[in-house]
Amino acid sequence: MTAVDEPGAYEIRIHGCLSVQEALGLKESVKRLLCPDPDHAPPCDVPWSCFAVGDDEQSDGIEATVLVLGVHASGRRAAQVADQVRGVVGETRPVTVSAAAAGQFEELAEQYRIERAVRQS
Repeated sequence: MTAVDEPGAYEIRIHGCLSVQEALGLKESVKRLLCPDPDHAPPCDVPWSCFAVGDDEQSDGIEATVLVLGVHASGRRAAQVADQVRGVVGETRPVTVSAAAAGQFEELAEQYRIERAVRQS
């Protein structure tokens, strides 16, 4: 986190899914957590997007699937979202949060800027 905890892109990873199908099932639960009313008026509490599924080698060497969620928030808020995600996916799947790579989830930064401008007008 920065000293002033400026909003930025964060990656929340849900590890330990045994298949792509399992990861996609979790995706639906996480979507409902982040946006219980898809038709709400802007702005979103936490702009989120970009679920991706990829390979994730676990500590025991077994390949698993990881579900990746991008959020645009302060570091503190991203950590809170990760905690909420842990509550949805259960304790058996590790959930990690880290700053996203530069340029990743740019559409979320744009969504954040647009929605904040609408709120302030």
